[in-house]
Amino acid sequence: MTIKSLCLSVTILLSAVTQAKDAPFDMQTLLGEYITWAQQIESQGREVGIPLDASGIALAREIGIKHPEKVRIIYLDTVPFPIENKALKAMGESLGFIGEGIVNNAQVFGYSIYVRHGFELNRPKLAHELVHVLQIERASFADVLRQHISDMQKYGYENAPLEVEAFKANIKYAIQE
Repeated sequence: MTIKSLCLSVTILLSAVTQAKDAPFDMQTLLGEYITWAQQIESQGREVGIPLDASGIALAREIGIKHPEKVRIIYLDTVPFPIENKALKAMGESLGFIGEGIVNNAQVFGYSIYVRHGFELNRPKLAHELVHVLQIERASFADVLRQHISDMQKYGYENAPLEVEAFKANIKYAIQE
């Protein structure tokens, strides 16, 4: 699962929270908790992740990332999710975002790209994730997440501007591969 899938799931989660009559959290509270957690994950990833190799740095530069040397790839058995937060975990499970049979392949947190072991992060897929790094670099994770949630509500998944931009990289770099 990439940031697009995460943002779609967060949109669904936030919609469920705001629509639930007995929900103890409002949208801003839940979003704030997720952002705080994501910032910690990004920091951890930058400490332990693998820097891009020369071809990855060249790709990141071509995409427009100002600081490709900061990008790190972190391979794990599972891409992290804040399961220690009971509200986020319960909603994630009830909506099918996490749980048995759900596989998240890759996700961007700032300059940290978390990738599930066994997922082939080939050039087009790396380009897609690097576009999300660029989007965050241009603003911030919080701003990108908020924008993406808003865009998803306005335009839907396929036409959300941040995803349209990332999908163009998939196509461009698949052709060049």
